Amino acid sequence: MAGSQASRARVARRIATAAAYGGGGLGLLGVGLAGVLLTESRMAIRAIGVLDGDPPHADGVYGEGFADPADSREPLVLAFLGDSTAAGLGVRRARETPGALLASGLASVAERRVRLVNVARSGSRSSDLARQLELALPHRPDVAVVMVGANDVTRHAPAARSVRELGEAVGRLVSAGCRVVVGTCPDLGTIKPVRPPLRWVARRVSRQLAAAQTIAVVEAGGRTVSLGSLLGPEFATRPELFASDRYHPSAQGYATAAMALLPSVCAALGLWPQESAAGGAAEPQAVLPVAVAAAAAAGRSGTEVTAAGPENGTWRWATLKQRFRLALPRGADAQPAGAVDTAERSGPAGSANSHPEADDAGATKR
Repeated sequence: MAGSQASRARVARRIATAAAYGGGGLGLLGVGLAGVLLTESRMAIRAIGVLDGDPPHADGVYGEGFADPADSREPLVLAFLGDSTAAGLGVRRARETPGALLASGLASVAERRVRLVNVARSGSRSSDLARQLELALPHRPDVAVVMVGANDVTRHAPAARSVRELGEAVGRLVSAGCRVVVGTCPDLGTIKPVRPPLRWVARRVSRQLAAAQTIAVVEAGGRTVSLGSLLGPEFATRPELFASDRYHPSAQGYATAAMALLPSVCAALGLWPQESAAGGAAEPQAVLPVAVAAAAAAGRSGTEVTAAGPENGTWRWATLKQRFRLALPRGADAQPAGAVDTAERSGPAGSANSHPEADDAGATKR
């Protein structure tokens, strides 16, 4: 194992252990960096633009065209919790949000209607998940997707406390009979206005938090998908994946994240085949100690981590898996039944990548 990966595993386990025992003050950085980072962070905040308006409202029932007309079952319920990335800030059309993309993708795989309930709010941290659960749980979700962590880093929330709050939220969902997939903290080192040395520190801290989140989520009965390592390299080389504020994803960026999450959401519901349709090749996987798997996932593109088995009542081993991806539904299939295209509606109109020419491309590009 590479030295950085081993170090990340140790730090992640320390944070997760502190979270389990109620610790809240475990930091990720040395005090000596504080002055430099404070100055750099203020400059980055001034450089990052501001998106006006709210994310498009995407709640509704998806997949009428995929469902059997004779199927009288109630739609599967997909809940979305988390921050502005989960809410879809940065795009203008409801069908471009990650919730809508995943709902339509899940409907196409399940051949069943899917009802999306999105309670995510811009600016949310892990501490806000408890309040979001009160809004989501009455809908009795079958599966929940959580995307959170960036604001915990940028607002300097104690890592152990953030991880504990996420683990508690996952535990409540699992206890309610809901399957849970968490998109871990994104790689904040890809944000263009963030310059070295803050960029290097942001990357280190966000990946360490992502690894610690993975440990907590797996031990609470959920599974994670690494968004940081997926979006990091692609965002660094493809500026079209950012919205106009150079911080939030564009339509193409959200589609990239949704394609990484969809196989794990389907697998959580038992809808994902064990082998690929082409050639029968099994998806690459490995069984590792959970902390090692968490550290490895934080540095690998779109990697899923899920529990491999219990030991002494605690999940100690995890499966690290690279799942195959599918293209997402396009056009009318990617919006709720009866919905009207809201491209002209007022909203975060500053997105340079929300113009009509880029609209449908976001549904299929990786």
